[in-house]
Amino acid sequence: MGHQISERTVNRLLHEMGYSLQGNQKTLEGNQHPDRDQQFRYIERKSRKFLKENEPVISVDTKKKELVGQHKNMGKEWHPNGNPELVKMHDFPDPKLPKANPYGVFDINTNTGWVSIGTDHDTAEFAVETIRRWWLAMGRKKHPKAKKLLITADGGGSNGSRNKLWKTELQKLADELSMEISVCHFPPGTSKWNKIKHQMFSYISMNWRGRPLTNYETIVNLISNTTTKNGLKINCDLDESKYQTGIKITDEQMQDLRLTKEKFHGEWNYKLKPHECK
Repeated sequence: MGHQISERTVNRLLHEMGYSLQGNQKTLEGNQHPDRDQQFRYIERKSRKFLKENEPVISVDTKKKELVGQHKNMGKEWHPNGNPELVKMHDFPDPKLPKANPYGVFDINTNTGWVSIGTDHDTAEFAVETIRRWWLAMGRKKHPKAKKLLITADGGGSNGSRNKLWKTELQKLADELSMEISVCHFPPGTSKWNKIKHQMFSYISMNWRGRPLTNYETIVNLISNTTTKNGLKINCDLDESKYQTGIKITDEQMQDLRLTKEKFHGEWNYKLKPHECK
């Protein structure tokens, strides 16, 4: 209308109209799968059955990749007044900078967890190797009479429902442990409901808030020292193995799997029996 007004006046008028400065909030999940709720109920029934039979149920996932070094970490930590932790001004993407790939296993039965800090690529081979390390270091001690294992996982990534390498590596693990392995994937767009996110990863993030992840040893120690009032305990180790990307799985390899799809959404729910098991 031709009037000259200042930015402050605009801000005041917006406040009077009920506006405020707000950041983005992650709530939109996109189109929901029509069988989303049924899959949630299926996972719940399956988990309860395993828990009732004292068989292990684990939730697995990859935590956000972290830069290793004197980089800013979100959050605040207690320091003397005027003496904050000094970090680098910029975190520019650099393939030469070391990164940490945390992959976790949360044991729902015992409220314990395992995290492998990968220094190479986040692949299905790395994911299954983490489950293997959890079992050898913790799982078999917690579940000495276990005959089968249930894994709940997201539908994508290194443990995705369409990932052929994930299934072939799980078959190897089933053969090694002589144990039937069942898998239930969460429907698309519902990864936040995976128990490991809010029962383990969230506490790790709170424990290291405001602390630069200066080296791998610091990351391992911070994760290992994460506990809760409910008794959560986590073991963590460094996995410096090399994991090849782009591995192609042939149809012959898939046919060799002892994989059985469940009647309800077999692409999400399936089990792998060891080859020596008749």
